[in-house]
Amino acid sequence: MLYMTKPSRLKIGVSGGIGSFSEEAAIEYARDSGLKNYKIEYLISVENVLSALEKKKINLAVFPIENSNGGIVYEAVYAMAKHNFQILKFFDINVRHNLMALPGKSVKDIKKIISHDQALRQCRMYLKRKWPKAELEEYSDTAKAAQDLRSGLLPENSAVICRKNCAQLYNLKILEENIQDLKFNFTTFLAVKK
Repeated sequence: MLYMTKPSRLKIGVSGGIGSFSEEAAIEYARDSGLKNYKIEYLISVENVLSALEKKKINLAVFPIENSNGGIVYEAVYAMAKHNFQILKFFDINVRHNLMALPGKSVKDIKKIISHDQALRQCRMYLKRKWPKAELEEYSDTAKAAQDLRSGLLPENSAVICRKNCAQLYNLKILEENIQDLKFNFTTFLAVKK
């Protein structure tokens, strides 16, 4: 008797957590490419994504390489120099940043703003204008910062810059929406395979 095996799910590795812009890019890539049976692996950094691709733990990788305002994503350039892969597609998504805090916190409570280096760069004029006294801290990922704020790993007087969906995912309060310096803030992503 011959048994038919179910086709395995395609694994797409992203350089971000649940709720990240890389997740959004991977979903958009899968939709535009007609991919249906896939699973996203949240690997936080570009190095983790490309290492997983090289070890065949994932089938595809999606990560950012440049932003129209923040410039080159250096993390991606350094990781790309260490790995071999084939580019499937370059594509852009419009990145909209939001400032979030724990429920019950207001603007006057915030002493520190935490996010990925690129998010801080894409909001630098806003941060200089509205938060000149706040301490800025770089973090591994926008969505990871939101998750860690909610779980108590970051100081409660902190705010994070991330995608709007993180408010619902991590039960955070939106202090201000669309804080990026440019109205049209495009990030170029790569979809690659081994």
